[in-house]
Amino acid sequence: MAKQVEAEKVVQAARGSIPLTVKSFTLPHETEVYLEEVLGLFLKEMGQERLKDPLAYCLRELAVNAKKANTKRVYFKEKGLDLLNRADYDEGMRGFKQETLDNISHFLDLQKDEGLYVKIIFHTKSNRLNLYVCNNTEITRNEQIRVYDRIARSRAFDSLEEALTTVLDDSEGAGLGIVILVLMLKKIGLDEDAFDIDVHNGETVARIAIPMDQVKADNLDMISEKLVQEIDALPRFPENIVTLQQKIADPDAELSEIARMLSTDPALMADLLKVVNSAAYMLPKRVDNIVEAVKLVGLRGLKNLLYQYGAQQVLGSETPETKLLWEHSYRTAYYAYNLARSVTKKREILDDVYAGGILHDMGKIIFSSTQPEMINRIERFCLDKGIPAELFEDLSSGLNHAEIGGRIAEKWNFPEALVSAIQYHHHPADCPAEHRDVVYTVYMANVLSDPKHQGFDFDQFDQDVMREFSIKGHEQMKTIRTRLESMFEREQQSGRKFQEGRAAR
Repeated sequence: MAKQVEAEKVVQAARGSIPLTVKSFTLPHETEVYLEEVLGLFLKEMGQERLKDPLAYCLRELAVNAKKANTKRVYFKEKGLDLLNRADYDEGMRGFKQETLDNISHFLDLQKDEGLYVKIIFHTKSNRLNLYVCNNTEITRNEQIRVYDRIARSRAFDSLEEALTTVLDDSEGAGLGIVILVLMLKKIGLDEDAFDIDVHNGETVARIAIPMDQVKADNLDMISEKLVQEIDALPRFPENIVTLQQKIADPDAELSEIARMLSTDPALMADLLKVVNSAAYMLPKRVDNIVEAVKLVGLRGLKNLLYQYGAQQVLGSETPETKLLWEHSYRTAYYAYNLARSVTKKREILDDVYAGGILHDMGKIIFSSTQPEMINRIERFCLDKGIPAELFEDLSSGLNHAEIGGRIAEKWNFPEALVSAIQYHHHPADCPAEHRDVVYTVYMANVLSDPKHQGFDFDQFDQDVMREFSIKGHEQMKTIRTRLESMFEREQQSGRKFQEGRAAR
């Protein structure tokens, strides 16, 4: 049972571009096996299970090297030798390998007592898998030179077999293993630039960046392009919404005229009154007058409301899955609004983050709803092109729904801030600088409102966003989430009572 829960967590991390971290002080065999299982799940989610064996070798090589580096530190410390002194280094390395092998438990205990760890991070980003192997002892300059020397030597070999039959000094972790690692990457189509090792914030960080093979990338691009073409087949925004948007954009338009046009659509008028009477506006009394409602929401708020309303009219909310997605979206919008108002106190983005929260999962909603004819046409397209069915599923629920949602938003001429909120709500670091506040807020609201994120470690979330909201750990996140949940539930109850009152009248 526990393994199944762990698998779900890994899949969610892969789909949500959330870094998954595994930390160990001694890196026992069970942890190595677990790392291979995690790697396999990530690769399966990305449609690249065939890469598991070569990448598992690379991951294991780097993890073992990191553990050896920690062992070397405690070994030299116990011997009273200085790693940075050439004579001490040569003396220490003469006995290091054999002595540590003969008494490995002792040295592993010393590592644990010193707090020396090995940390492995799996992180998907768009169509790329990044593997990081970190240990909190800094690689020395001489050690780093030895690693790069081994990488340079690997250029002389055309195959693994050729390297294995060549005599190389393997007295240290940066020996034959690194050469084989680089050749293994070359075998799966990557050059030496895919591997790097450096020091960051007191840690030695070895990184492998794996862009998924071009066949899959090309297929995903083909499906994406086909989907964008199919968007033309989706119903346009309702004509009255388009007309209202044009009227709002007219600098000479009167508020009373806009209110009159709104009054011709009872459903839209009801939605506007619901927003105005929500806890977000904290009004002393209920507003039933549409002109007053328009004044309170403002033209920008009204324009965003029309995008939300139009999207819901086009995409629908009939299926149980779609209803759940809209419910999550409204919760995210409420959280985003209150985060901007009460935490970062950026009132100028209130309208944008509210609309962005509602629309952030538009890509998922497209797939779950709605237009079965469009979905069938894309599935037939995949079949005709020989594209595996699971790649289409990746688009619908996995790594690409945010990108697809963003492309749909562009097609429907949404404002740039809303397009960014949709497109980058899983990759806030990639968003345009001018929309960072909106994207960060929607990202944070989505993290807090989605129960799937509650099982993740704190360092799996985007740390720039956490700093923006002055959140330093899980306890703070839990406090904010609990407060927002309570506020949202009260708002929901208040809204139901209001609707019941209107129906009674």
